[in-house]
Amino acid sequence: MSQTDEADIRYTYLTDAPYLRDWLLMEEVQRWFPVSQEKEIDDAAQCWVGFSRYNSSLTATIDNVPCGMGTLFLMPYKKVAHHCLFKLVVEPKHQRRGIGRALLRNLKHLAKNHFRLELMHIEVFEGNPFIHLLEELDFHEFARQEKFVKDGGRYLSRILYQSYL
Repeated sequence: MSQTDEADIRYTYLTDAPYLRDWLLMEEVQRWFPVSQEKEIDDAAQCWVGFSRYNSSLTATIDNVPCGMGTLFLMPYKKVAHHCLFKLVVEPKHQRRGIGRALLRNLKHLAKNHFRLELMHIEVFEGNPFIHLLEELDFHEFARQEKFVKDGGRYLSRILYQSYL
């Protein structure tokens, strides 16, 4: 699909789930996702990786070891099959190296050219450093929900971004 200086992008395998689970258990990653309990994280990882059966999930690897993942959550109903939610995560030690950008560009290409989607959207929490990249790659805020999540006694808004393909 695409490469950064050191990462390869491939379709996700079911065997990538433990990597995603480990990333979601990391405090610096978990704070940007609504899951927090181990059971929730297990379920989320299985759901993400489950879309690999449709080839709608991509994994970034360095030396054949997963370091990031992005998934298009395809809609099962014809009336809404023209758009999808997506999620993306990069292992913290590999962030800020272009891996998230490569995954997002490849997800957009996959969504538009393989699945013929017209729109992608994502929800993020305010303060998420990923927002900068979303805006760089033509995502625009279309909704905001105040006090959506409580993080350490502090409320954060949920912000929804979308990009027309």
